[in-house]
Amino acid sequence: MLILSTAASLHAFAEDARRAGQRLGLVPTMGALHAGHLQLVAAARAECDAVVASVFVNPTQFNSPDDFRLYPRLPRADTDLLAAAGCTAAFLPGVEEMYPQPAALRFDFGALEQVMEGAHRPGHFNGVATVVSKLFHMARPHRAYFGQKDWQQVAVVRQLVADLSFDLEIVAFPTVREADGLAMSSRNRRLDAAARAVAPRLHGALAAAAAQVRLGRPPAAVQAQAEALLAQTPEIALEYFAVADALTLQPLAAYAPGRATVLCLAAHLGGVRLIDNVVVEAVRA
Repeated sequence: MLILSTAASLHAFAEDARRAGQRLGLVPTMGALHAGHLQLVAAARAECDAVVASVFVNPTQFNSPDDFRLYPRLPRADTDLLAAAGCTAAFLPGVEEMYPQPAALRFDFGALEQVMEGAHRPGHFNGVATVVSKLFHMARPHRAYFGQKDWQQVAVVRQLVADLSFDLEIVAFPTVREADGLAMSSRNRRLDAAARAVAPRLHGALAAAAAQVRLGRPPAAVQAQAEALLAQTPEIALEYFAVADALTLQPLAAYAPGRATVLCLAAHLGGVRLIDNVVVEAVRA
């Protein structure tokens, strides 16, 4: 597996692959890799001739300096995992390589970013869109692979691709979970034993809410019940629980027949901020 660290080397790799008639897959990550990331690499390997995975902790998408400072960084372990997974190349740039000068461009995704993560983390999606755009330009992939744990992020990236006419396909894969239901996340490494034992209750609340949605219980009642359930665990500080249209991400006052609903939450536990979601495909009539 090639190890690349500069934009020029990534661009050259991509150009060589395209000249050879290869289809190129990109898996953008912030490292501290887990089985969810490796699922994306496996999918890219199955569908593309060459696969590049980026490992870059992007400072522009963090709202908290402490969160950025404490984010797990395991470059040696990450490259070993990527090599074992069959990656063709790993891209590990420094901050100065990705941002030789501060970005002046600002993205506005309208209603898509005015709820949930966008509402609670101002500027977060501007940072996501900036780094993803850079990676798309550098790597020129045919397909880019993302996990659905970041449901809103996938929606924003799809909008970015449509608005800027990137010639690539976005492929999203379902959230990979631990045996007890906790969504796999690089931030899980920061949970101590006590917090880790409590963390599966987040998915438990989502699963219980999803069952209520399938029965057609009103969105406001579903949200209130989930908030009350999580309030029973004082270690969990809920930031938001949303019942939203899965496409527009707007809060629901009532269900649209045949339209998927997404249940999203963010919570703080043991000093770590965690997010999760569940998609409910249909509501019982």
